[in-house]
Amino acid sequence: MTIAASVQRHLIREGVSYELVQHTRTLDSTHTAQAARVPGAQLAKGTVLKDDQGFVIAVVPATRRVDLGAMHRRFGRPLGLATEDELRNLFGDCEPGAVPPLGAAYGIDSVLDDSLMEASDVYFEAGDHRGLVHVSGTDFRKLMTGAPHGDISRHVQPAR
Repeated sequence: MTIAASVQRHLIREGVSYELVQHTRTLDSTHTAQAARVPGAQLAKGTVLKDDQGFVIAVVPATRRVDLGAMHRRFGRPLGLATEDELRNLFGDCEPGAVPPLGAAYGIDSVLDDSLMEASDVYFEAGDHRGLVHVSGTDFRKLMTGAPHGDISRHVQPAR
């Protein structure tokens, strides 16, 4: 388990205390929450979107999915998903698919889902598929200072 250098530098620069939480290797946020034994509603995941203005990270809980229609209505931007190649270029110090939701650490704008505004604790990808960063909700909101927020997600329907 490692923490991406960009994430670690950003946490230190912002004066945020954190702990690393190890878990078995997973490939999606729902399984990550289960493996790490953390509430899915407190696991912040980053979904990288793009349009002709550039990239933006939509930060939502693992229990929810980005609502592109809500993003368009809220911000007036016709955003779509970034490609795997674009993600590799943006997050060069991370394993493919392990996107930390800290846009500021990578020079990317972020948008925060309202459902994370009151979380007492927040967990997020450290930069690989085996570790999470754990911060207080207060510190997470400090890390997201300046990021607009809104109702930008919808609940994930459980598989049947």
